[in-house]
Amino acid sequence: MAVIDVRNLSKSFRVSASDPGFRNALCHFWNRKYRQVDAVKPLSFSIEAGEIVGFLGPNGAGKTTTLKMLAGLIHPSGGEVGVAGHVPFKRQKAFLRKITLVMGNKQQLIWDLPANESFRINGAIYDIPDAELAARIAELAAMLSLDKQLSQPVRKLSLGERMKCELLASLLHRPEVLFLDEPTLGLDVNAQSAVRHFLREYNRKYNATILLTSHYMADITALCKRVLLIHQGSLFYDGALAGIVEKFAPYREVKLEFTETVDRMRVAPFGEVEESLDRSARVIVRREALTSTVEQMLAQLPVADLTITDPPIESIIAELFTQGTVNAPASATKP
Repeated sequence: MAVIDVRNLSKSFRVSASDPGFRNALCHFWNRKYRQVDAVKPLSFSIEAGEIVGFLGPNGAGKTTTLKMLAGLIHPSGGEVGVAGHVPFKRQKAFLRKITLVMGNKQQLIWDLPANESFRINGAIYDIPDAELAARIAELAAMLSLDKQLSQPVRKLSLGERMKCELLASLLHRPEVLFLDEPTLGLDVNAQSAVRHFLREYNRKYNATILLTSHYMADITALCKRVLLIHQGSLFYDGALAGIVEKFAPYREVKLEFTETVDRMRVAPFGEVEESLDRSARVIVRREALTSTVEQMLAQLPVADLTITDPPIESIIAELFTQGTVNAPASATKP
């Protein structure tokens, strides 16, 4: 049975619509006009227990609005949604004990108090006994490599340390479902890696279901086998992350090392030359012609070494967001 089950979920907002200019602003004050914004258009998906799913889209695509509906912070305009056997917007206590929402640009820790004090407040909110609370703090702190930071005022912690403490505070009640909105936002490479490792371990240990949004593709590739792609409020891809490369990148990159100097013109007939130096070159080759092209390269060029790689996943997904559809493969990326 799916832990998260979404059927035709949608959200529209009624927003004020005023033309620019002082006169129009005055007229609008007395005679307000409104327009409807479809932040999330009807979308459907389900997520099984223990899955870590990436939720990707450009700014304004509807990711955060969707997460807030799943967490019960926003009432949907239409459709049905179930999370851990509950209807989120009813905000039942049993439901709130099963989920958590972590937003990289928001904080729950009290700025001037040590993180430990905020943890005690969270423990009281969730009725966690003192001994159990101490054990959970110790366990999560060890997983996050936190020690002395817990007794320091939050304002004295680095951004990475604060984010780790935010995660710890959000997971003290051991939620089954984690909604994570940019949890590594602004963190350095080491802090990002530490958060990814922690989430992987938490998922393994507690079989937690995680829906993750991030603009750092390293977060997605490290944690998620499956991704949902959303554009202008519409879900247009639900499937394996690895399948995106196979399905939507109709080219491969061939890196060549030569035993002697090779002119760019000798390489050009084999594909689009991205780079050509005296003894090396990078060539883009159509996937369906790869085998025959490589055979010709080996036969006609003084090749010392040859490497074939897929294009970066970031460039493929960026192209898909530009198109906003998967009906046409990302052939526009390379001719």
